[in-house]
Amino acid sequence: MKRFIGFIKKEFYHIFRDRRSLFILFGMPIAQILLFGFAITNEINNVDIAILDHSKDATTKEIINKIAASKYFSIKQIINREADIESVFQKGKVKAVLNFEQDFSKNLIKEHKATVQIITDATDPNTANTISNYVNAMLQQYQKELNRDITITYQIIPQIRMVYNSELKSVYMFVPGVMTIILMLVSAMMTSISITREKELGTMEILLVSPLKPFQVIIGKVFPYVFLSIINAVVIVVLSIFIFNMPIQGSLFLLGLESVLFIVTSLALGILISTISATQQTAMMISLMGLMLPVILLSGFIFPISSMPVPLQIISNIIPAKWFIIIIKGIMLKGVGLQFVWKETLILIGMTVFFITLSVKKYKIRLE
Repeated sequence: MKRFIGFIKKEFYHIFRDRRSLFILFGMPIAQILLFGFAITNEINNVDIAILDHSKDATTKEIINKIAASKYFSIKQIINREADIESVFQKGKVKAVLNFEQDFSKNLIKEHKATVQIITDATDPNTANTISNYVNAMLQQYQKELNRDITITYQIIPQIRMVYNSELKSVYMFVPGVMTIILMLVSAMMTSISITREKELGTMEILLVSPLKPFQVIIGKVFPYVFLSIINAVVIVVLSIFIFNMPIQGSLFLLGLESVLFIVTSLALGILISTISATQQTAMMISLMGLMLPVILLSGFIFPISSMPVPLQIISNIIPAKWFIIIIKGIMLKGVGLQFVWKETLILIGMTVFFITLSVKKYKIRLE
């Protein structure tokens, strides 16, 4: 037992002496959570737009003033001809143009309807769709103010309620996803590199024939990364709470247990990667390219799995990150308990057992 504890201490010393490993372990998670939280967002703020007002009456001026006063749009340019719209978009100065028809106010009074054309730059479809939705919402609000004193016999009024994220903050979507990516990559990549380094230097065989048993060697190599990954998870949760005001509706204890389970799953996957990698470079490439793209694309982090082709939906089931994202969103945003995420928990446990069993078989074969 003393040999085993001494081996673990040696691994901690080795990690703390390696500044590059420390940067990857602690610098990358903090940088990514801040980058995703602040820079990557579905929301729009101060988007530059242009106005083409054929009418130039009191009503259009009032609408334009309301749009300009909002935090969502900034009127960059006033254009006078429809022929200028294309050149404005080509210069890339604006993302949308609002085109008010001729006699806007007269048509609104006489015919009870008037037209505003919303022209958006759809080179970025998501932004274009968001801009049109925001402008529509502002026009609907203005229309509601105009009709405040008008009684209509029949009305169907939809009332929309956004559950779990009433302000539609994109950070609520990104924080769980980033936490999953960081724990998966750091745990799997660092473990695979650590074990492969021993193999590459020729010291792995010496460790396996030492007084320590093979499973003790593997556990000793992995344990420091379990501890450091838990610290990473705590740092991410603290940053999300105090910087991004991310709610934790469910149990912190359950969140901690599920995070430890996912860390162990990732570490087991890292051990498995190390069995098929002869060099550190190979292990890093497999960890980055073999894990990062599937985690981002097939875990449901950014793109909904239900919108994917059926073959990709089936493949997504073997991605551990998919199940952890479901768990962490359920606990953090919905406040659910174990009774609602037990299936996903069992799947992660099953994956962990599978990865460990396969790795043990591989190392036994190599030892023999």
